[in-house]
Amino acid sequence: MLSKELTAASSIPIILSTLIEGESYGYEIIKKIKEASNGKVLYSDGTLYPVLRKLEDKELIRSEWRIAENQKRRRYYTITDKGITQLKEEKLSWEFMNGLLNTLWAPLPLTSV
Repeated sequence: MLSKELTAASSIPIILSTLIEGESYGYEIIKKIKEASNGKVLYSDGTLYPVLRKLEDKELIRSEWRIAENQKRRRYYTITDKGITQLKEEKLSWEFMNGLLNTLWAPLPLTSV
């Protein structure tokens, strides 16, 4: 499992990337991230919902309450145009950091962890 610090630092681009595929609700977001990471990135309700509120406060996403097919009330989240712009900026930043780390790690022989 990844460190809490790395997971926290990557939460915004991960969540926005999940929502770029279409609207979703909390549990489904958690499930998509778990599946995409092969179980290495795990969010709890207590971790995800504060980030979703923060993204909504920044107008990067919007939400609305609806009744799902199973008659449960769910809050569905959708990325906004501002969120798409932010995601593009995040992608450039992460690509730069990935390239930098790959350059710095090039001489280091890595073994599987």
